[in-house]
Amino acid sequence: MKNIKIVIEYDGTRYCGWQRQKNGVSIQETIEKAIEKVTGEKIEIIGSSRTDAGVHAKGQVANFLTSSTVPPEKICYAINSFLPDDIVILSSQEVPLDFHSRYNSKGKKYSYTILNRKIPSALLKNYSAHIPYELNIEDMIRASKYFLGEHDFSAFKSTGSSVKGNVRTIKRLELIKDEDIIKMFIEANGFLYNMVRIIAGTLIEVGKGRIKPDDIPFILDSRDRKKAGPTAPAQGLCLEKVYY
Repeated sequence: MKNIKIVIEYDGTRYCGWQRQKNGVSIQETIEKAIEKVTGEKIEIIGSSRTDAGVHAKGQVANFLTSSTVPPEKICYAINSFLPDDIVILSSQEVPLDFHSRYNSKGKKYSYTILNRKIPSALLKNYSAHIPYELNIEDMIRASKYFLGEHDFSAFKSTGSSVKGNVRTIKRLELIKDEDIIKMFIEANGFLYNMVRIIAGTLIEVGKGRIKPDDIPFILDSRDRKKAGPTAPAQGLCLEKVYY
């Protein structure tokens, strides 16, 4: 048996999310069916992150066990020949049998894209959150600094998470404005369910003037989800990289 690690890029628009579900087609299910056509085996792949419906990835990582004789570094090409064009295996390699894409992860990087102009975009509608109200980027940057470091992020977690602890360490949170586009990059040792989208939604509220930058420490300390901003739309989120 070989343990194969794959790095995946996908457009999540047409899918119900990463995880296999009964109510729609998932990224996981689509890749597993392609692997079965290559190997002739019923395969279950383990993903590093269970992205939601509409969320995209440039560097999702997964692993699976196989007895296939296809060279590990070439199995990505074989799988790609059976995948739709909105899912691509970027690379494949053999890793130790005890490698686990989710449990061995040391951190992740996400991006969140905001289109900040009055008129929506035909080209960016599936890859950004359209905010037609002018956002104060300076206030958003000020607020973003309060998220850095180790905190209990209970106020920035949606219900439905099965994780035991709510403490995470954010190593980087950067906001970059380029004309009508505001891009948020965030790196942490781990994320709670919808944590990135709730932070993005809260920073959007700061940009609108509905939450003050100096309110962020109090929201964190409250551990109350109701005090943070709304969950920002899924299509603006992209899993950029997983660290090991």
